Amino acid sequence: MESSDSTPDLISVVLDSSFNLSVDLNGYFVALLLILAILGVFAYGKFVNNWKLKSFDIDETEFGIGNHKVKLKPNLLDRQIAYQVWIELSTRKIGLEIDLEDDVVYEIYDSWYSFFAITRELLKDVPVSKFKRADTEKIIRLTIDILNDGLRPHLTKWQSRFRKWYENALKNDENLVANPQDIQKQFPQFEDLEKDLLRVNAHLINYRRKMYEIISGLESSAQEGAKD
Repeated sequence: MESSDSTPDLISVVLDSSFNLSVDLNGYFVALLLILAILGVFAYGKFVNNWKLKSFDIDETEFGIGNHKVKLKPNLLDRQIAYQVWIELSTRKIGLEIDLEDDVVYEIYDSWYSFFAITRELLKDVPVSKFKRADTEKIIRLTIDILNDGLRPHLTKWQSRFRKWYENALKNDENLVANPQDIQKQFPQFEDLEKDLLRVNAHLINYRRKMYEIISGLESSAQEGAKD
């Protein structure tokens, strides 16, 4: 007994004697294509929704660089910039809380100087064509303002004075075996320096948290703060 295969063809292509080509699609195949198309649209919509441009309000007073609010919608490049800045802030004594009972001012200034240099190079690597985007320009200018208006005034006033005094203080016989934390407290204007240092530190911590909001899409920095 000869058996026949009753399985229908998904696609049937016929070329007749007049060289006319006809293509017939099986109904099941068409339905499958429609289902795949719907699933594709759904998946794409979910992807876009996850990466949609979310608005962020940035209060410059939190960073000590002005009295205005900046609104931006970061794209992937902006998030990358924010991520790199956040990494630097989170791994140096600049975006982390300073305690001068344990931390050494001289080393803090070294860290701040390195942050200046690395951040400048980071921003220089952003293609100039991307700078034309308004929100990318905003985040770049914000970072530059943090350097120039947030860090620089403190460093200009205190860094060279403290470094010169500290280097000379280390040469004193009574300081040869003293802890650097105890030596730095002998600086004649230590209380004023400490007050200003902690003020800048607080602004930079706020800036680090805002960078985390941008890269994570969070509306608040509670989760990032919990990781500190």
